[in-house]
Amino acid sequence: MKQSMFGRTGSRVLAALLATSVSTAALAQQAGGQVTAPPPATGAIPAPQAGQTPTPVQVTPVQTPLPTLSREQAEQVRRLIVEGRIAQGLRYSAAEAQVLPQDDQGLVRAALDYARAIHIGRLATADFQEDWALRPAAWDPLPAFARAVADNRIPQWFAGLTPQYEGYDNLRKGLARYRRIEAAGGWSAIPAGPDLSVGSSGARVAALRARLAAEDGDVAATGNSFDAALKDAVVRAQRRYGLPPTGTVSTQTLAALNVPVASRVRQIMANMERWRWMPKEMPVDRIQVNIAAAQVAVFEGDRPVMSMRGATGKPGGGETPMLASSIHSVVLNPPWNVPAGIAARELFPKGAAYLARNGFKVIGTGANRRLQQQPAQSALGKYKFDFDNPFAVYLHDTPGKGIFNAYDRLASHGCIRLEKPGDLARLLLDGSAEWTPEAIDGALAAGKTVRAKLPKEVAVYLLYWTAYASQNGTMNFRGDPYGWDKTLASKIETRSAAQALAAR
Repeated sequence: MKQSMFGRTGSRVLAALLATSVSTAALAQQAGGQVTAPPPATGAIPAPQAGQTPTPVQVTPVQTPLPTLSREQAEQVRRLIVEGRIAQGLRYSAAEAQVLPQDDQGLVRAALDYARAIHIGRLATADFQEDWALRPAAWDPLPAFARAVADNRIPQWFAGLTPQYEGYDNLRKGLARYRRIEAAGGWSAIPAGPDLSVGSSGARVAALRARLAAEDGDVAATGNSFDAALKDAVVRAQRRYGLPPTGTVSTQTLAALNVPVASRVRQIMANMERWRWMPKEMPVDRIQVNIAAAQVAVFEGDRPVMSMRGATGKPGGGETPMLASSIHSVVLNPPWNVPAGIAARELFPKGAAYLARNGFKVIGTGANRRLQQQPAQSALGKYKFDFDNPFAVYLHDTPGKGIFNAYDRLASHGCIRLEKPGDLARLLLDGSAEWTPEAIDGALAAGKTVRAKLPKEVAVYLLYWTAYASQNGTMNFRGDPYGWDKTLASKIETRSAAQALAAR
């Protein structure tokens, strides 16, 4: 393996970490998957020569006229838009199946709208929630479209606009497959009743077989007995839906299987939309957190080299925001500066004795008082990973390790708790002349709070993926714990309806 991005001895450290990591690549899929993107075109303003005074750059807006399409190009554009609206997951409702304009200028405007939709998504700035802080940059497709028309390269131009990521392309393929299932009649709900397991039989087992066979080609679609092969199929389904792989169909599994295929189609489309908000090129060295799956992955050279379980924000006020930033330091033995809302709602009401017993120090008086939990008893454990963001969230250790044995790990106030924070700290600090493994251990043992600056900042992405494909192309689904899939679909439908009304 090449020398690690994290330092001179990175190969040795990564080898040790990978030896203790189970299915790193598979788990990394849950944190966002691998990505590959070509570098975007860039331009630079020449630097002034020595002794020169920089001249302010004057930018004069240039209004590019709408290009004129030939008859062949017009037919080409119509076909590409009609096919692309389906293939790229832009159709949420029948209201969007509008007839394309017949006039040349109207068709060009429709092409520009389609280009924006597949390149940066369909929301306007005002549609984004505050905690959807991962947002696409503004983009005007007209100049490049005009060049594509002039060069007669319209299909190639459109093809290059979609996110050039494996994760997006796998969702596009998954969308086509689930649309085929939907067109064939989808699947029927399995009736409620007692748990189903090996030895069960009857009509509900027959319904279970038919349901599983709709997604899993290895399942015999007929029969009313629950045998070992059917148990294996149930386990595969439970893994696809992020449920405990018990092989028994109980309440949770039944609920996941009974989600209609139309809802799964919409779920895939929502995740495709969020891919369009991503930067067109991500750093090949980065950390990704899948908020919905509570999974964390570290990538080096665009390859997953480490993964772990996390615990992310609980729904109903503790949601972890979507954002991108860079980790710049690790705080060893961090105190917990309790957010004012948490202190007022959850801690001050428990009384002075509870606060003292659990290491909380009251700072200030009256309305300005706040709480700080001392390092020895800190809810942040021994490690805190700092990155700039307006939400005051970060990655951190926790003394409560039991959460990582659970499948539902949406339990924090918005920060991300880490299963293996020590391994991550050593990986990020590898190569630092000051923060050797021995220095880290010494600082932890001393118990004092110290900040260890990373030798190189590392990008971190907090993402919300509820649908993604594994390496063999199998679609995986998670719940929509924050309701963001539904909210996104609603916002898109509202904006599309308004646009369609305005176009009349």
